[in-house]
Amino acid sequence: MSAQVYQHTLKSPALFAGIGVHTGAYTRVSVKPASVDAGIVFVRTDIADRDNVVPAHGEAVCKTQLGTVIGNAAGVTVATIEHLMAALVMLGVDNAVVELDGPEMPIMDGSSAPFVRVLDRAGLRSQDVARAYIEILDTVEVIDGEKRATLRPASGFEVAFDIAFDSAAIGRQSVDLVMDEQMFRDELADCRTFGFLSDVEALRAMGLARGGSMDNCVVVDGDAILNPEGLRRPDEPVRHKALDAIGDLFLLGAPLLGRFEGVLAGHGLNNALVRALLARPDAWRIRTFAEALRQTG
Repeated sequence: MSAQVYQHTLKSPALFAGIGVHTGAYTRVSVKPASVDAGIVFVRTDIADRDNVVPAHGEAVCKTQLGTVIGNAAGVTVATIEHLMAALVMLGVDNAVVELDGPEMPIMDGSSAPFVRVLDRAGLRSQDVARAYIEILDTVEVIDGEKRATLRPASGFEVAFDIAFDSAAIGRQSVDLVMDEQMFRDELADCRTFGFLSDVEALRAMGLARGGSMDNCVVVDGDAILNPEGLRRPDEPVRHKALDAIGDLFLLGAPLLGRFEGVLAGHGLNNALVRALLARPDAWRIRTFAEALRQTG
């Protein structure tokens, strides 16, 4: 029970480096321990002439095209944070300072699995304050044409997602999971981002996908998967969309007790849902398991 009741931070820094999928820039990262109630905070160590601290919060999201970008009032941004955020929340890291010397988080292999490995090596340390959960009390939904993102009350954390693409390599896929740390490790963490070869030229003209390759992305060309190793799971694409949503939802600032449902949704709609929930204080409450804390203390 203690892992659910108490806040946690890292025992030691988690270190890694790699290129950003969009910028192509090589970035070094250190995820460091933080004090209780600090939440997740990003610090751009390559910037010294203005505020370089960017708290990970839903209202800090400034761009959602093919990734989640957060920024502060000084115009300092950190891109593609969602895969690390998913690993942090599902491994139970409440408080951490993420220092990086570039504009974008490394994409690694396109999944959360590399982040899980470095966080495991760093280890977690329990903190003597109750973990806060966001408990969903009423349904909140955002709709954009055929796309939909919804939060509903549930006894735990559940994630469901539906996607549909014309490509026979993907087609229609659905996933519906009751999420906890082990489920994330077993079913979602290793599922990679995906993209279409036909979009690459246009994306690069917009300054995106400059670091993208088959080393960090499932590449779809028409009805074929181009990666020589193929998919890690038959429904890897929809599982990755669920992973993205978990990372985007952690920008609420705490883990969820509720059910997320995404239909054809992406980072933009995920963030719209986060903002819609924050604007509905009657639809959620902060919950701790303080009674269990007293019994085990």
